[in-house]
Amino acid sequence: MQAPEIIRVKRDGGALSAAQIHAFAQGLVDGSWSDSQAAAMAMAILLRGMDAAEAVALTEAMTHSGDVLDWSGAGLPGPVLDKHSTGGVGDKVSLMLAPMVAACGGVVPMISGRGLGHTGGTLDKLEALPGYRVDVDRATLLAVLRGAGCAIVGASADLAPADRRLYAIRDVTATVESLPLITASILSKKRAAGLQALVLDVKVGNGAFMPEPEAARALARSLVDVACGAGLPARALITDMGQVLGDTAGHALEVREAIDYLTGRRREPRLHQVTLALTAHLLCLGGLAADLAAAQALAQRALDSGAAAERFARMVAALGGPADALADTGMGSAPVQCDVPAPAAGVLLAADVRAIGLAVGALGGGRSRPGDRIDPRVGFSHVQPLGTALQAGEPMARVHAASAAAARQASQALAAAFTLGPLGSVHAPRPVVCEVVAAA
Repeated sequence: MQAPEIIRVKRDGGALSAAQIHAFAQGLVDGSWSDSQAAAMAMAILLRGMDAAEAVALTEAMTHSGDVLDWSGAGLPGPVLDKHSTGGVGDKVSLMLAPMVAACGGVVPMISGRGLGHTGGTLDKLEALPGYRVDVDRATLLAVLRGAGCAIVGASADLAPADRRLYAIRDVTATVESLPLITASILSKKRAAGLQALVLDVKVGNGAFMPEPEAARALARSLVDVACGAGLPARALITDMGQVLGDTAGHALEVREAIDYLTGRRREPRLHQVTLALTAHLLCLGGLAADLAAAQALAQRALDSGAAAERFARMVAALGGPADALADTGMGSAPVQCDVPAPAAGVLLAADVRAIGLAVGALGGGRSRPGDRIDPRVGFSHVQPLGTALQAGEPMARVHAASAAAARQASQALAAAFTLGPLGSVHAPRPVVCEVVAAA
């Protein structure tokens, strides 16, 4: 069980035993593996891969490297369910899905993260609500779950600590892309949250971390197979990130869109389709609906009745946010707002979604270094969907910025991110839900 010998086995293409993988995870936590040894192991896994048994063992070892939440005696009113997305631009689905599932009888202890690269983070979005707390102890988490049925919070330091250290090492050693390491990183935190079922949203397209369909499909299959192999029922939906999801990108703007969605003031069609599909699959996995048609009807009733919106308001208030988040969030608005005009008449045929996400970051809505402060007010709203026909000068989107100079730069970036075809051009829309990957 010496670190160099374990590394040597994987370096030479051998399969690691469960005991060797456990030793690796334990060494990450207790410090008996140095950073250089952990980096060597990560590179060996990247280059040599892992078989299914190894990937399950790594997920389990990292899950049990710290606390594992057990809700069996907590008196919760329904099955413990969750959703994970691989990240995109304008992806605010978690903000609606969690209260929708809660309104349908599930319990959602959603352990979320912050922004990464060109994508926004769910925790950063919710912190746009004044007073909202993402760092809570287990007693507070349990109280919020009992009262609201859902709680979107950050991971504690004791949840999957092996993954926390390994991810930091992967981030600086060009080993982030390893499929088994991505899989174990995602699933170890979800398994440690004590879930009974999980739905996964794997994004594909130029705004996703896995832009190619083959890579997205491989990740979805790996996540589902390893989750099920580790005893967690799971299903993955591969969804399109070839354009902004919804019509906003930016923290406070996305929270406002989520609230408008929950209250029925407006529901952008693609965003609604993704949210409803993910919610329905999760309700089926959790045994709360007999089939997808019944699950979709149940989720739609939770929206139409106002029950989902009420659960969101309860959650926000219980976690320190505004007492009436549905009416007045108190998030404030950016001081400079201006439309981005179409440079010529035409049809929006394509978008560089990654560039749009980076433009939000350049406005102050992202971090270039850990610890950077985010300006939650900035971003884009009224983003026009692909296929929209515009006359010259009509708005493609609206910029929300802290200064006129920043607004000008963002306007230029967004205009460059869109491809305009001649009027009369036909945009062939891609399905927003591309594929469903279920247990084999």
